[in-house]
Amino acid sequence: MNEQSIDKLVIVGGGTAGWMSAVLISRLMGDTVKIELVESDAIGTVGVGEATIPPIQVFNDLAGVDEQAFLRDTKATIKLAIEFQNWGKIGDRYLHGFGYIGRKVGAIPFQQVYLKGLSEGVAGPLSEYSLNNTAARANRFNRLAGIEGTPLAGISYAYHFDAGLYAQFLRRMSEQQGVTRREGRIKEVRVDPESGDVTVLVLDDGGEVAGDFFIDCSGFNSLVFNKTLGVAFEDWSEWLLCNRALAVPTSSVPQSLRPYTQSIAHGAGWQWRIPLQHRTGNGHVFSDRFISEDEATQVLLDNLEGEPLKDPLSIHFTPGCREKLWHRNCVALGLASGFIEPLESTSIHLIQIGISNLLKVFPTKGDNAARQREYNRRMRYEYEAIRDFIILHYHLTEREDTPFWKHVKHMDIPENLKNKMASFAESGHLYRIDEELFTEIGWLQVMLGQGLVPRQYNPMADTLSTTDVKEYLQNLRSIFKATVGKLQSYPEFVKTCAS
Repeated sequence: MNEQSIDKLVIVGGGTAGWMSAVLISRLMGDTVKIELVESDAIGTVGVGEATIPPIQVFNDLAGVDEQAFLRDTKATIKLAIEFQNWGKIGDRYLHGFGYIGRKVGAIPFQQVYLKGLSEGVAGPLSEYSLNNTAARANRFNRLAGIEGTPLAGISYAYHFDAGLYAQFLRRMSEQQGVTRREGRIKEVRVDPESGDVTVLVLDDGGEVAGDFFIDCSGFNSLVFNKTLGVAFEDWSEWLLCNRALAVPTSSVPQSLRPYTQSIAHGAGWQWRIPLQHRTGNGHVFSDRFISEDEATQVLLDNLEGEPLKDPLSIHFTPGCREKLWHRNCVALGLASGFIEPLESTSIHLIQIGISNLLKVFPTKGDNAARQREYNRRMRYEYEAIRDFIILHYHLTEREDTPFWKHVKHMDIPENLKNKMASFAESGHLYRIDEELFTEIGWLQVMLGQGLVPRQYNPMADTLSTTDVKEYLQNLRSIFKATVGKLQSYPEFVKTCAS
């Protein structure tokens, strides 16, 4: 045993962030560290982050989650893509699908082959060259590792699930792995007067929970990071104008059972639809500078597909991120660390990547300065890269039909985003910085989907004739269409998730 190893890790708050932390750290660290999680049943959780992206499978696998039990217990469904409506202009719709699109020809990236085909009138919609998007549009799904007889990969997928049920599911696993849950409200957080480190949580019943290291999962309240340690918050409202959300579940209706999330742009924000086994999650994210809550509520209620099961829940937030994500002997995760609206389903992923990065540089009682510095660098970059991808959706629009859309279309944007857009607009070139979350395929789908067609393509594509390009694209489309035709009806697949 390392003499400097921490003995006790305390997780402040439950919910998705707290129990994801507990289950993975307890599984991977075993009995080398004692873990205690403090939460109160009297404190609710936001619980609207119900859509995920494919890396959640990596988390679940590492945590030892049985997929069938997870699908059953969290009322989960499968997610292949996100459909965006009315973002480039009113009436537009496109899919941002998971997985790959096409396949490069030699050294020529697929988007350059596609752009040549587009310029010469032999290419169809981009989604036709994606297996995921073809399956999503056909409302079909099966687990598929690869396409037989080809070098092409199979279907990439994530989940829609009830975040509250997911937290309960992970809690059961965590407690089986030795995590201790302590019920109670935290009345005071004590710090060492010399080092400034957190030492003890004092509960409202007088009980105390001491620890060597703390993870703040206390939500927007940010009890440790904000209220005790005073870590500053960087506000990104100049680029991300939306600061309010309304959430309401509805009864399921047949047409709502789709293997993708829907994101529908409205006059001052956008609406989500997330189909689960037992209900559909709905919400309206908006800017209160441009629309009142009453008006936003009416927009949401007017665009539901099923009957509301509750009154809309109103959520206030400020988009942004803590200036540090690890300070003293504490790391902030989830809403305690920052918030970027769930347009691309990244909220749960940011929790996941925070836990993963913490495990890579797991703290000790000794000097953690270098580890802390690297954790903060990496996590800040993760937040900023996702921020820029979200800004792209708003800024890249032809819409000027409302003051909101006129503002976001003409606002100044971060330099990295300017450069990426300029590079694609000039020649179709796409690049990824420092293993950022969204790959070139994601950027391609959003930029083309919202109307940014490059002025040129890479001259390497001219080594292919127009006939070559046409036949290549037709073959891809035929392979994907034939493969999807053999898949199971998605509604039929969802029935198997409940058993």
